[in-house]
Amino acid sequence: MSKEALLKVNNLKKHFSMGKGQTLKAVDDVSFHIKQGETFGIVGESGCGKSTAGRTIIGLYNRTEGEVLYDGKNVHNMTEKERFAFHRKMQMIFQDPYASLNPRSTVQEIISEPMEVHGLYPNKKERLERVYQLLEDVGLNRDHANRYPHEFSGGQRQRIGIARALALDPEFIIADEPISALDVSVQAQVVNLLKGLQKKKGLTYLFIAHDLSMVKHISDRIGVMYLGNLVELTTSENLYKNPLHPYTQALLSAIPIPDPDVEDHRERVILEGELPSPMNPPSGCVFRTRCPYAMEACASMKPEWQEIEKDHFVACHLYNEKVTGDHNRPQVAAAK
Repeated sequence: MSKEALLKVNNLKKHFSMGKGQTLKAVDDVSFHIKQGETFGIVGESGCGKSTAGRTIIGLYNRTEGEVLYDGKNVHNMTEKERFAFHRKMQMIFQDPYASLNPRSTVQEIISEPMEVHGLYPNKKERLERVYQLLEDVGLNRDHANRYPHEFSGGQRQRIGIARALALDPEFIIADEPISALDVSVQAQVVNLLKGLQKKKGLTYLFIAHDLSMVKHISDRIGVMYLGNLVELTTSENLYKNPLHPYTQALLSAIPIPDPDVEDHRERVILEGELPSPMNPPSGCVFRTRCPYAMEACASMKPEWQEIEKDHFVACHLYNEKVTGDHNRPQVAAAK
């Protein structure tokens, strides 16, 4: 198994037909890879397509174009038998712990169901012991096994969802906004739990969220999405230190700094206008209608995906000398 690229996403598109000749371009030509053992974060506003990308990668949605390769195999071209085996390797943690757990099943039944489906631990006693172990792994205890989801807090329910995702001992987990429905005080606990489980079990994560501060805490590399497009990708540290795309700068400037003196005097990047509809995205650069640096070329040309510095990619005409000219490039202030 390659340590360089456990997952490769190449030119992935997911479009939905809305009737009357209209198409919603939820994911539009997205490419990235995830190395074994790392956490790759995807961030962006609600409606940017990040959750749709995750669901298409795991095969819950059929892709419109492009390919998803897991350990060299195309996820969307698998036979039924291959897909069954693939779902033991890749699992998903869903956003809403209130909706993703069957209210009529006990915790024991919820966690053990994937084992039964895949024929693991056929001995009931062994399966129950496995459930107990998983509950302890996520910070709960065996006494919780016979309770129902409504008896737990939001944070505890998400821990149950994590235990269910771990039931088949997967290699790769897609965490689809796993903390967005939780209280702020619980979010850090769940993120720290995921980091601990990754270290203990050697997991690889695709972590989807809109909270940039939490994404930084858990991710090795981060991709920023806007209206179905990936606009910037680099290491977590570099994204916060040197954001290049105006959209990334705006997102980072919205994060409050817990220092009144710094917060009162720092420059904020305020985006004007509404998020365009993915059914009728702007021509050229999809961000141009809200970008403070938009140029004439932005309306007619889609920005090229460029590596501006080592492992730092961006899709923006501001960094294309063919468009701006070597001496006419606008000065883009990094978000502080």
